[in-house]
Amino acid sequence: MDYYICMAEIIDGKAISKKVREEVAREVEKLMLSGIIPTLHVVLVGDDPASKIYVRNKEKAAKSVGIHTKIHHLPSEVKQERVLDLITTLNEDKGVNGILVQLPLPEHLDKNRVLNSIDPLKDVDGLHPENLGLLFAGTPRLIPCTPQGIMRMIGETGYDITGKEAVVIGRSLIVGKPVAHLLLEANATVTMIHSRSKDITEHTKRADILVVAVGKPGFIKQDMVKPGSMVIDVGINRTASGKLVGDVDFKGVSEVAGWITPVPGGVGPMTVAMLLKNTVKATYLQTN
Repeated sequence: MDYYICMAEIIDGKAISKKVREEVAREVEKLMLSGIIPTLHVVLVGDDPASKIYVRNKEKAAKSVGIHTKIHHLPSEVKQERVLDLITTLNEDKGVNGILVQLPLPEHLDKNRVLNSIDPLKDVDGLHPENLGLLFAGTPRLIPCTPQGIMRMIGETGYDITGKEAVVIGRSLIVGKPVAHLLLEANATVTMIHSRSKDITEHTKRADILVVAVGKPGFIKQDMVKPGSMVIDVGINRTASGKLVGDVDFKGVSEVAGWITPVPGGVGPMTVAMLLKNTVKATYLQTN
């Protein structure tokens, strides 16, 4: 076993997600007393091993809190119209409260067209343009799961975001842009870094809060981090040996950071927990 100095407080995503799941389970119980069973339908296209694992984990987590689930497994060569027809059927079914399309989709399918076809009130991933628009307008409804989970993790530490310098690396609609907006709404001063940015270290070294979502194992090194800062690692990368690692060099960065999320056991469990929370919220939206 490797031993090293760890200054950082570990933000335990497993423990916090357990708390969120307990909150969700209580809400599910309330709905069931009214005769409503929250129901999540997942569309899985193809046989990508990682996607199948993610879907299985989501199904297991949903069942653990009382959310009914159904998986629609379509072949990888399925035509786009078949996927759209399935989503239309789920949209029209009042017994379906949440619809999730597992990403990535095969290249021949138009991801945006598929995601945009989901009823915004059933969009538990929070990626429909209507839900993203409401988020960026400052009136959020269903918030993307990973950014929502990140904000909950920061909140659980008691850290005051107001006035802090936040740097987000990555500008995707799934993580980067929504989490940057949520940090801005929480009164942080936000900088976004992307593939065309220059002098990345100059930005990261002044960050009080650093959110990293680039898909490059060990991208953030110790000398790129401000001492005492909060580092949120969104990356999930598998090494040649099969080990899961993040976008942050955990060993080095944890020696200087004030708080850090591990991989695995950090942001990942929170994403699933917020999916469950969104499913319950979607159920309330459709029944009230």
